Amino acid sequence: MGKTVRQAARATLQLIIAAAMAFGLYIFITVLLITAVATVAVVGAWMLPETVILIRRIAGAKRRQVAAWTGRDIPEAYEPITGTVRERVRVAVRDPGTHTDARWMLAYYVYGWLPCLMVPLWPLGLLVDGVWAGLLRRPAVVLPLVSRLADLDAHWSETLLKPSPKARLAERVQELTETRADAIAAHGAELRRIERDLHDGAQARLVSLSMRIGLAQRAYDRDPEGARKLLADAQEQAEAALAELRHVVRGIHPPILTDRGLAGAVRALAAGSGIQATVSVDGLEDADGPRPPAAVEAAAYFVVAEALTNAAKHSGSDRAEVALARIRRGVRVLVRDDGRGGAEDLPGTPGPATAMGGSGLLGMRRRVAALDGTLTVTSPVGGPTMIEVELPCVW
Repeated sequence: MGKTVRQAARATLQLIIAAAMAFGLYIFITVLLITAVATVAVVGAWMLPETVILIRRIAGAKRRQVAAWTGRDIPEAYEPITGTVRERVRVAVRDPGTHTDARWMLAYYVYGWLPCLMVPLWPLGLLVDGVWAGLLRRPAVVLPLVSRLADLDAHWSETLLKPSPKARLAERVQELTETRADAIAAHGAELRRIERDLHDGAQARLVSLSMRIGLAQRAYDRDPEGARKLLADAQEQAEAALAELRHVVRGIHPPILTDRGLAGAVRALAAGSGIQATVSVDGLEDADGPRPPAAVEAAAYFVVAEALTNAAKHSGSDRAEVALARIRRGVRVLVRDDGRGGAEDLPGTPGPATAMGGSGLLGMRRRVAALDGTLTVTSPVGGPTMIEVELPCVW
């Protein structure tokens, strides 16, 4: 009986909030009608976008209230209302999210009276269930109806406030547009890095090699010993140029990733990271099934490489943990260090401890976003720092 009363009390609080919101909505609809009349009269067209923004906030409050009761978040899908008055009015009118909110608002104008039904249920429930459940030890029959009222209000609101397929499609298009721009920027940055590495490294050594061979050729007849020295220097320059080229090639796509797969490549990476890094692998060994696509393996590898590099240089920790796992949706990568933390999850802003808020973290985010993945950074000041990545793929 006590549990039933507590649940009914919680549902009552939920319904009171819903009733207060419904009452406020009744008042707001009056304001909305005034706005509509003013808009029709053209004089008050500027009021429409502000009214739609206010509707979005009311609908957002209802979404949060329903999520607190059901435990299920209701996503939002709105187009930003910006620009000139004309552009703002156009977005406010055409946005599918506006239509969804208007539909909910009109429906809520009707079913917003549901909380009133709990008023007679409480005295009746205390009387009936007090005897039926308290004395006769039978299941309560009246007070649970209060919870059902709250469930009904939440169910109807959740159904009406879910973004329409058109709104989700528009949001998805916007998201893909942004990730495509990030992917192009990341690709351009990678090309500039390769060009810089070739220009400053291998190309400079090849120029020096060519000069030494030319000097040795001219000195061969008159100074064979000096020519041999120049040729020995040229051989060293050739070996250094080859090493530079291998370094550039590894930066594009490490051969070890192709030869040993993601698990083997990450273990080799951890062994040479400069800190004590442990690697755990779940479901990504050669015997565990098909390998992820090459693009997914490369993205996961470079995320681990960047995270371990930053941990070794900036975290102040001598230990790190790397976890690779095959999940139903793709591949999950987790890198954790016990350093100072404080990595800022902001593009172009280095954090005080790990300095990963600049090109390192931004580069990881762009590489992951290009594959429609997600990257989450948790790094409170004082540590630990955790970088979690999920990369989707079809198994």
